[in-house]
Amino acid sequence: MNLPNKLTVLRVILIPFFVVSLLSGHGEVSLLRYLAASIFIVASLTDMLDGKIARKYNLVTNFGKFMDPLADKLLVCSALICLVELGQLPAWMVILIVSREFIISGFRLVAAEQGIVIAASYWGKFKTTFQMVAVILLIVDLKVLRPVAWLCTWIALILTVVSLVDYIMKNHKVLTGGQM
Repeated sequence: MNLPNKLTVLRVILIPFFVVSLLSGHGEVSLLRYLAASIFIVASLTDMLDGKIARKYNLVTNFGKFMDPLADKLLVCSALICLVELGQLPAWMVILIVSREFIISGFRLVAAEQGIVIAASYWGKFKTTFQMVAVILLIVDLKVLRPVAWLCTWIALILTVVSLVDYIMKNHKVLTGGQM
């Protein structure tokens, strides 16, 4: 197993530690919240690193193509669901974000069956970046940063919709079999 794949696996392994740290503090801002934020940051950085290393050193594998986006979705969705549990995010926002992830994953599966690879778009990458920043700010939950956290959350939500529409518009032939 190469280094990018090990980083992806590490990201998945970190998720339960992140969830336990975040939820063990019963929503209070405590050392456990900061531990959870630290784990989330490390896991997020592995997302950035594994892709860069894989592309730079030509270490792209089928395992990585499958597991990297799955690990990202597991990490972010776990965080968002925990934040609903802690009363920091409304469920409807998380449902919208998670629904987009399921739709795009399904879309990619259908495309893969047709031999088409749907790469991540810039909209999707921006969405993920804003999601991760929003999650970190919401976990840390500093009063002075709450407006910034909510701004990032709303931007992530808007980018969620924009990136979904972008994927569908650019790849609609995957679902229509090439017909309009």
